[in-house]
Amino acid sequence: MPLMFLNGGAMRGGPLHHLLDGSPLVAETATAPRYRFYSISDRCPGLLPVAHGGAAIKGEVYDVPMDVLRDRLLPAEPPELELGVIELADGTSSFAMVLRRPPISHAELFDITEHGSWTAYQKAKSP
Repeated sequence: MPLMFLNGGAMRGGPLHHLLDGSPLVAETATAPRYRFYSISDRCPGLLPVAHGGAAIKGEVYDVPMDVLRDRLLPAEPPELELGVIELADGTSSFAMVLRRPPISHAELFDITEHGSWTAYQKAKSP
């Protein structure tokens, strides 16, 4: 089964976690420091691979069956994201949702790389 790096609402405790249909958590980890991290109109996060100025972004890796990926997880993703392959902190590869290039919508993108995770960003913007 493919490994899927998640860094938003499908992580444990998130509103979309049920879409994983019981897929097992493999690891809490981070990306290699090759990504910028964006909030897409404060709806969801998105990774953007960069040549310079990237950071490690925290998330979770799951062992997701292909039919769960095809039928449940991918259809719930916003149009600003697409399936890609990223590098994890240990040098291995994983599927992940990355910002679609070129952009297909006019959603506002806020660079939240300095927070290092969607959870930290959500906590920082709460009063």
